[in-house]
Amino acid sequence: MSQRSDKVEKDVNASTANKLLVICIDRDNDVGEKAGIVTPVIGRDACIEAAQRLALEDPEDADSNSIFSAIKTYEDLVSKGYQVEVVTVAGVKDRGVQADEKVLNETKKVLEKFSANGAVIVSDGEDDESVIPVIQNVLPVVSVQRVVMKVSRSVEYSYAVFGKYLKMIAYDSRYSKFFLGVPGILLLIGGIATVFDYTAEIFAVLVSILGGAFLIRAFDIDRVWSSWSKPTPMGFIRMFTMVAGVLLILSSIPAGITAIDPELIESDTGLVGKITDQIIIGQFVAGVLPILWTGLGAIFAGTLLSNWIGGVPRQISDILRIIVLIALYPTIHQFTNIMISDVSSFTLIPPLLGGLAATLISATILFKKYRKHKDQEMVSD
Repeated sequence: MSQRSDKVEKDVNASTANKLLVICIDRDNDVGEKAGIVTPVIGRDACIEAAQRLALEDPEDADSNSIFSAIKTYEDLVSKGYQVEVVTVAGVKDRGVQADEKVLNETKKVLEKFSANGAVIVSDGEDDESVIPVIQNVLPVVSVQRVVMKVSRSVEYSYAVFGKYLKMIAYDSRYSKFFLGVPGILLLIGGIATVFDYTAEIFAVLVSILGGAFLIRAFDIDRVWSSWSKPTPMGFIRMFTMVAGVLLILSSIPAGITAIDPELIESDTGLVGKITDQIIIGQFVAGVLPILWTGLGAIFAGTLLSNWIGGVPRQISDILRIIVLIALYPTIHQFTNIMISDVSSFTLIPPLLGGLAATLISATILFKKYRKHKDQEMVSD
């Protein structure tokens, strides 16, 4: 503790501040949510009472230790002859911009009662320290103190922490549906398959389910789908166009296979020869292209329509996505002609340049309209 006090004194002496405000930051407002304390808490005695009430409500919360540390820093500076006040300011539970704004307003309120010219920040982590630039707008920060709790490293403590995580996995729905739900499905299917002697066939199904679960969690597909399927007009539009688009994309595969000449499929070139045959590839892509592009267009159009109805300011990117999709169609269509027929590759250049020009012109027009709309809003404000 003496080393920390010497560091505070060194930081303060290096500045020109002589009237200091020791600020303990609780960005997620544990002191208010758990102990019911209204912030800002001003003064040594008030901060001690707040720390005690928070420690009684949640002994494991590190914010109570931060408040005690701020009080200790306050006492050290007072003993050195500085004019000091200690306060505890808090944000909101969800953090974010509202939390930072609340911390700033509370700091201004404290400065109305104690006109400090320097601040010593006390926090228990990087999340609270992210508010420091906000405080610096109204008061110079001369020192930042981070409180690190000393915890037991015994075997008993390790078991207690491990047990807490196990309990969280078992009873918290955010984790249990993945860590217990997916293995539970796999074990259930494996058990039923063993009873009916389908162990060899079910292995592929189990691997597919496990791989799908990993992909869904890795790319947050479940969260995206839940946000897309909310019971709102925009959600229903997105859900309908997404399902329709996916079905069209899947149906494009058999359409591409049907477009291939049966004589080429029945030839004796072997599987590798058929897959690498440029005519087969060209015919397959030509058959896939219309339905595939329609499916993608349905998804993009649904996103555009839902954002437009909901007033979400993302229409420019949604419109550009559809324009790029349309502009690429002639290029890919000409590519299939080159693969199927003996056509020069230079025929690919005109549709490519045309699509690029259409995209650039459309983007320029849309961005000009967007800036004009923004300028009009600023003038009206």
